[in-house]
Amino acid sequence: MLNPIIAGIDEAGRGALAGPVVAAACVIRSSLIPRKTPCISWSPVRTKRQQGFCLIADSKKLTPEQRESSFLWIKKNCLFGIGMSPADHIDQHGILAATERAMQEAIRSLAQIITPTYLLVDGRDKFWFDYSHTSIIRGDESEACIAAASIVAKVTRDHLMIEASKDFPGFAFHQHKGYGTEDHFRSLEKHGMCSLHRRTFLKNTQLIAHALEEESLPNQNQSTMPTMSSGIVSN
Repeated sequence: MLNPIIAGIDEAGRGALAGPVVAAACVIRSSLIPRKTPCISWSPVRTKRQQGFCLIADSKKLTPEQRESSFLWIKKNCLFGIGMSPADHIDQHGILAATERAMQEAIRSLAQIITPTYLLVDGRDKFWFDYSHTSIIRGDESEACIAAASIVAKVTRDHLMIEASKDFPGFAFHQHKGYGTEDHFRSLEKHGMCSLHRRTFLKNTQLIAHALEEESLPNQNQSTMPTMSSGIVSN
C-alpha cells in the first residue's frame, strides 16, 4: 500500500487590520521527517544524510531570521501551494469565508503538482474541502506539515506587506505587517485608511469617517497589494 500524501494547512494574517489573509498547503517528503513529532517546536529537521537542518515549528515561535531560514529549506525539500484573500474580499464575505477561500486556493495550487490524500488543518473551524480532513487545535505545535505550512504562509505574507510598505510609506507595514500595534493606530489617525485596510475590522466610527473623507480627496493612493499567482508551488 502506498504511503498517504498528507498535506498540512495553515494561514497567516487572519487577525490583521490590513492586508490579505494568506494560506499554505504543504507536504513534507516522508523520507525527511515523520508526520508527527512530539515537541517539534524545538526539534531540528534533518535529511537522511544529516546534512543541514532547519526548525520546523509554529511560525509564531520562530524569530524572523529562523522563519526565513526554514522557508528556504522548505522551498528546496517540500511541496506546497499558496492562496490568499485580499482585504476587500474579507470585507465582503467575512474573515471565515475568506480564510476558507485562501485555503482552498492553496490546496488547488498544491494539487497541480501532487494530489494529497488527506489534509490536516490547523484550528478548530470546520472548513469545507474536497478532501478528507481533520481540524487540529494548535496543530502547528504537533504536526510537522502544519508547522511547515504556517511558516510558508507567514513568510509569504510578510514579504507582501514589506512590498506594500513601499506604496504606503506612511503606514510602516514592513514593521507591523498590518497588525493592530500602537504605531499602526497612530498612522491611521494621521492618514486614515488606505486600500489595504479591512473596513470591517476597524470599528471606530470616527476613524472610519475620517478615512472615508480622506478617500474622497484627489490623489488618494490607489495602489493595491502586489499580485501573486494562485498557482504558486515549489518543489
